[in-house]
Amino acid sequence: MDDAKKMPVGDTRTARITAEEALALHAEGKPGKLEIRLTKPLTTARDLSLAYSPGVAEPCLHIHRDPALAYDYTAKGNMVAVISNGTAVLGLGNLGALASKPVMEGKAALFKRFADVDAIDLCISTEDVDEFVNAVRYLGPSFGGINLEDIKAPECFVIEQRLRELMDIPVFHDDQHGTAIVAAAGLINACHLTGRALSETRLVINGAGSAAIACAELVKAMGMKPENILMCDTKGVLYRGREQGMNQWKSAHAVTTDRRTLAQALEGADAFFGLSVKGAVTADMVRAMAPNPIIFAMANPDPEITPDEARAVRPDVIIATGRSDYPNQVNNVLGFPFIFRGALDVRASTINDAMKVAAAEALAMLAREDVPEEVAGAGGGKGLRFGPEYIIPHAFDPRLIARVSPAVARAAMETGVARRPLPDLNRYSRGLAGRLDAAVNALEIITERLKANPRKVVFAEGEEEKVIRAAIAYRQSGYGTPVLVGREDRINATVAALGIPLPEGVEIHNARLSDSNRRYAEHLYARKQRQGFLFRDCQRLVNQDRNAFGACMVALGDADAMVSGITRSTNDTLENVRLAIDTAPETVLFGLTLMLARRSGTVLVADTAIHERPDAATLAGIAIQSAAEARKLGLTPRVAFLSFSTFGDPGGTITGPLREAVRLLDQKGVDFEYDGEMAADVALNPQLRALYPFCRLTGPANILVMPGLHAAHILTKAVPHLTSATTIGPLLVGLEKPVQLVNMGSTVTQILEMACLAAHASIRR
Repeated sequence: MDDAKKMPVGDTRTARITAEEALALHAEGKPGKLEIRLTKPLTTARDLSLAYSPGVAEPCLHIHRDPALAYDYTAKGNMVAVISNGTAVLGLGNLGALASKPVMEGKAALFKRFADVDAIDLCISTEDVDEFVNAVRYLGPSFGGINLEDIKAPECFVIEQRLRELMDIPVFHDDQHGTAIVAAAGLINACHLTGRALSETRLVINGAGSAAIACAELVKAMGMKPENILMCDTKGVLYRGREQGMNQWKSAHAVTTDRRTLAQALEGADAFFGLSVKGAVTADMVRAMAPNPIIFAMANPDPEITPDEARAVRPDVIIATGRSDYPNQVNNVLGFPFIFRGALDVRASTINDAMKVAAAEALAMLAREDVPEEVAGAGGGKGLRFGPEYIIPHAFDPRLIARVSPAVARAAMETGVARRPLPDLNRYSRGLAGRLDAAVNALEIITERLKANPRKVVFAEGEEEKVIRAAIAYRQSGYGTPVLVGREDRINATVAALGIPLPEGVEIHNARLSDSNRRYAEHLYARKQRQGFLFRDCQRLVNQDRNAFGACMVALGDADAMVSGITRSTNDTLENVRLAIDTAPETVLFGLTLMLARRSGTVLVADTAIHERPDAATLAGIAIQSAAEARKLGLTPRVAFLSFSTFGDPGGTITGPLREAVRLLDQKGVDFEYDGEMAADVALNPQLRALYPFCRLTGPANILVMPGLHAAHILTKAVPHLTSATTIGPLLVGLEKPVQLVNMGSTVTQILEMACLAAHASIRR
């Protein structure tokens, strides 16, 4: 392994991944991050005839007669091209078109993840502006929008302007406008909190590249006076009459002033936008600013001045950065997916200033609303509440799509660039809210909350390579302290072979040599002495069985949670875990599997681990606890008790417990939808469910309570291999202490996910 692969990505504060991990993710399975998926069935000759020849001729002829029908008969209306020539890749400089492709694929993935916009990356190997423009200008028939990315200034200004003039679809350079929109949203709220009028605010911008110039143009469009903006580059203030290092784009923002340096510009300034380099702003500069200064230090990966440094001299400062480990992150993902979503849905011909301002204002207003509980948990115990440390919404706030996209659509309609106005924006907003899977957001928020509330997790099978890798990733991601249970020499040998240094803070506990052995053995003996266990049996278990040892650590408070299962079956592992940890009072212990499907969203399947043939009371308890878990993931629970039979058709002898479980829930008066027994297709398909108008489910079931373990295993183990769905679990629900078990053969990522879920459960307790 070469040294480059061993190096962490970023500095010590932002080093959450290693270069090796990043390379492995991009190379494993299908290389890259994208693939094409069919939206129509193509299984029979008739399907092929309809989708291709001869059936495809019909939409072709209709589009020829009316080009607008392309939005009805093709994917054009939900398709964006992410285009770059690689001349300004991240902060890495001119790497060329081919080396920019991983970033462009990533941008396409973000479009899909946050706004359900399909995107294709196109990397154009030329630095000639005319060649680039000519390569892109003729792509209009294929796409509903163009997202330009990682193109250096000043060429990016020329390219965007010319393409906007030549094309009748939105052309948007995110490096410019995405940053400007999110920063403007934060500025709106910072001015609100400090009692400033935007029109009278004095702003200094350090940096005169694409993002800086876009910021200046947008705040001017929002009402800030041009003479109140001082822009600086490496040679100082852009003033009228300056010749050195100027061009037409910089000249547009030059003002009459006698100030020449950044330090002079910041004297008495109300606000600062930094789009430059680490350390450009000093404590003395901050000290010289006006009362309640506003500082957006957006240089990446390290800001012009850190929040800690700024607050040390000005406790009254409101500060934002581009980093996720500080409050108020200026993150482009808050903007571009939702801006394009709104623009595509009204078939906008462009993205104009009014649409950008609308997006900024919508973001600002969202930050002032009460934050949903599942998002607020990411605030590290401080809570996310509108104020100096929360002026920009959280990136995983599920309401973003339903706030920003309608605002953009409305602005497009009001300014006459929408070719398909929406008759009911409220209905449109409601539809957007259900377009994305809330559970996916919730899983992201779990890791954010864990970073803010680190936990100590036992990785019981600590000598296994995958487990060691997962523990290292857990530590590097900032989730807390991993405990590897195993022999030091074996673990250290594996670490040496991997070539990845063991981070500081990873603990190794040798069960046989632990100082806690007697205390753990006494814990087991007190629990099991009347169940055939002698004290020496308990000692042997603690010394020799890592699952028993790890479970004792968690049971006695020496660790917060535990993950295991990579080397032994779930039943064997759970048997030794339960020697030390009981089922919580008045609960059912069961396995809950999350199935994440791209189209249908998240479905929870229970029980997938414990009960071979559950009785009615157990089924009812599983339904109640599953509904509670669904709510924690941001889902509105709808429970279906599954069977081969749907409401008695066909008849059988094994559906009795399912019907009785429904009756028990009726008696309990639970506050979620449920019904059964029913077949899986009826539970998930509204057309089939309509055949049973008495069915209580108002939408597709998202909790499937299985009639037995055999059916649950068949479903959850077959579906990932037959479809694009991803499964997580089974998650153990009902233990007094948080323990999660992975399946044998699980990947490093799956082990890490289960460790995070176990750790997060300890935060709630």
